[in-house]
Amino acid sequence: MSISNLRRRLHHGDVDGRKNEHVDISSADALNEPLLGSSHDNGGSEVYDPRRQDLWDDDRKKEQLHWSFLFSNLIAQWAQWLANIIVGSGAFFGRLLPFSLDNQSNPVYLSPLQEERLNTLRRRLQIPFDGSRIEHQDALRQLWRLAYPTREIPPLKSELWKEMGWQGTDPSTDFRGGGLISLENLIFFARNYPKSFQMLLNKVQGQRSDWEYPFAVAGINISFMLIQMLDLQSTVPSSKSGIRFLELLGRDENAFDHLYCVAFRLLDAQWLVKRASYMEFNEVMKSTRTQLERELVLEDVLAVKDLPSYTMLDK
Repeated sequence: MSISNLRRRLHHGDVDGRKNEHVDISSADALNEPLLGSSHDNGGSEVYDPRRQDLWDDDRKKEQLHWSFLFSNLIAQWAQWLANIIVGSGAFFGRLLPFSLDNQSNPVYLSPLQEERLNTLRRRLQIPFDGSRIEHQDALRQLWRLAYPTREIPPLKSELWKEMGWQGTDPSTDFRGGGLISLENLIFFARNYPKSFQMLLNKVQGQRSDWEYPFAVAGINISFMLIQMLDLQSTVPSSKSGIRFLELLGRDENAFDHLYCVAFRLLDAQWLVKRASYMEFNEVMKSTRTQLERELVLEDVLAVKDLPSYTMLDK
């Protein structure tokens, strides 16, 4: 894809044009003024005169008390009716509205399938990378095999790992908060989108800076960015993109991994458009997140493959 086409994709009409963005207008209706304003607009105040007659006669007082009594009874009956429903259906509401107490303005409704897949994803997030575990070591070797099919797998501590974009000779020291899932994301990328993976790994597209971003470490940062953006470590997905992701997860159990691949490809595209160098990596990461957030809330996005940036991925 040419740079001109790339720029055109990054300025998709529904994204930067923000034609379909959801705008939060909840604060616009906040009550900054009393519901009933003062009848004295001239700013003066009325002084109470104890000698004047009451404004209400006895008949009007009685009528007011009567209607107040009827209204109070109505409110009491309605409250009792609502309480009976809540008490009788507590288990049902507890399943349908697991986040309602923490997110009362926008309760999140999870189907059993969504709940199961979200819990599975969260269990993945809780697994730290442990270089002493055989299965984690095997995962690193598998990543090397996918990245360099014709080369011999190096020892777990070797200068050769730097060629993949690890910062040191021991990749296990670079995971930090990324956890095992960041390694799984890289493996998923290499398996499902090998052309794009190899293109980003070997930096074969576009005019590059002399000081490029390290591929593997960038991948770990992307995993961490997505976890934050989608609120996956919170009880409540408070962001619009996090709530939309739950819908995508209901349609595809690998939605997070596919979204990771889109994010990595988009980051590289932003990198080229901005002609960035290593010192600007955080800036490019922020713009990548902003672009993803805009695309996720587009009304016609029902799956990760509907994202405008998905079209940049090659299998």
